[in-house]
Amino acid sequence: MISAHAKDSFERIFQKAAQTRLPMDSADSCEIAPLAEASADTRGGTTGGTTGGTTGDTQVVVLTISSIAFRLLLILHFDEDDSTRRYYLGDADERPFREAFLEICNLCCGAMNQELLRYFPDLGMSTPYVLSARCVPYLHELKPGLLSSYSIVLNGTVRLAATVCVCAHAPLDFIADTSASEETSGELELF
Repeated sequence: MISAHAKDSFERIFQKAAQTRLPMDSADSCEIAPLAEASADTRGGTTGGTTGGTTGDTQVVVLTISSIAFRLLLILHFDEDDSTRRYYLGDADERPFREAFLEICNLCCGAMNQELLRYFPDLGMSTPYVLSARCVPYLHELKPGLLSSYSIVLNGTVRLAATVCVCAHAPLDFIADTSASEETSGELELF
């Protein structure tokens, strides 16, 4: 139901959004690598795949982009460890880690939503929510047309992962043009 072009487009849109929105500074490195299906399994916690060392404490932030034709789940895996907390909060930020991290996740999903609006004008986006990573293996129950996982390393020390799950309700075929560089970050849009 999802063409090879559409699958490639969803993956490129995700990678562009992750590279522009997950790093705290544009100068920070953001390495994204696909994970093999076997290593994307986080059933019991310590498979070593999804976050490059998943633990029983690994959590996921789930965001949804929905249209008439499909439902996309963006799932960002994280451990609330010292390096991740320090990277996203810094020294001066007094907000709780989860508040700051959910904001970043929302920006990443929002960037995907903006790209997808070029091809699907009827999109809606959910607010982020946090679950245990033990729910990830059950994504197969949704019978997705696309299920891909990625390892994400920021500045060589912060390890995250992501899963993109797309369930189609109609045939999907589009080719996304992700070559245009986006120079904006955080401006307000007036409607």
